[in-house]
Amino acid sequence: MNRTQPLVLGIESSCDETGVGIVRGTTLLTNTVSSSMEEHVRFGGVIPEIASRAHLDAFVPTLQEALAEADVSLADIDAIAVTSGPGLAGALMVGVCAAKALAVATGKPLYAINHLVAHVGVGLLEQGAGSRGAPEATADSPLETPQPALPENMGALLVSGGHTEILRIRSITDDVELLGSTIDDAAGEAYDKVARLLGLGYPGGPAIDKLARTGNAKAIRFPRGLTQPKYMGTAEEPGPHRYDWSFSGLKTAVARCVEQFEARGETVPVADIAAAFQEAVVDVITAKAVLACRENGITEVLLGGGVAANSRLRQLTEQRCSAAGIRLTVPPLALCTDNGAMVAALGAQLVMAGIEPSGIGFAPDSSMPVTTVSA
Repeated sequence: MNRTQPLVLGIESSCDETGVGIVRGTTLLTNTVSSSMEEHVRFGGVIPEIASRAHLDAFVPTLQEALAEADVSLADIDAIAVTSGPGLAGALMVGVCAAKALAVATGKPLYAINHLVAHVGVGLLEQGAGSRGAPEATADSPLETPQPALPENMGALLVSGGHTEILRIRSITDDVELLGSTIDDAAGEAYDKVARLLGLGYPGGPAIDKLARTGNAKAIRFPRGLTQPKYMGTAEEPGPHRYDWSFSGLKTAVARCVEQFEARGETVPVADIAAAFQEAVVDVITAKAVLACRENGITEVLLGGGVAANSRLRQLTEQRCSAAGIRLTVPPLALCTDNGAMVAALGAQLVMAGIEPSGIGFAPDSSMPVTTVSA
């Protein structure tokens, strides 16, 4: 096996995206994704059974497309990496079984990858000539500059539909520490639920982000969860949730606000509510993330996960990191959402570090802790 520039195939199926990515060392060759999101829209959220069946239908065509685009064959691959958790149990099982079948058929080593750590690993990728899904930087995304190496003590802020976490990463392959996380809804879940309250449909993140640009974020003051002194404490005596988040109370506050306007017979100011809600989310996320970084000596942080596509989150994270002297990295938009390239990227790091493969005896783990990099 080539351990200096390994050619790694990554498979992602933790939710509603079937992703296959191929990297050579830290160079991205292809990132092919098939999404079943449209099949979930009428339900207002991801239906696990539908997602699992969609993975079954999409996997082989997605694999074939990725191999063709990278201009490689399965025989050329040095190793296979697959998301083994966390995620939807049935969806994970489809990807894991497919990866095991490929590993047995080709004799290639197989690595079981942590989905969350993979969101960090994608920040190591450089764009190859054959790569897709890496749009040019825009006014809303000026920091799309993945770096070829992680510092020894890096932070990662992961914001997605199922996770909101701040991590300290001393080693991408074997030393990941959870500093803080949401204790209830993730930010993405809160967006979806509030969008439903406002009649904006699913997925809620893009709809609220777009509408919020026309609203007044200061028109309504929504609560910032877990920011009271009893939860925060001090740097010397930290409170029980100093770096943690809570969004369930915010969601309830939005519901009560809508009810009050309706009870008075007034038109609900949907744009203002969307803007004020979004500001409450990104304000508390960025404030606590920067606090965690400053108090733990972290001077570089990566922003990842699907909600990293949110324009206001990117903007405020950049502003606050800059003010605190923290260097921020944001992968291209297509690499923030779930994809096979991030799985391949982390798999390549494990191969280059000399980590032994997982074999085929592991099982998917829908609640895999972020501190477990590989099964």
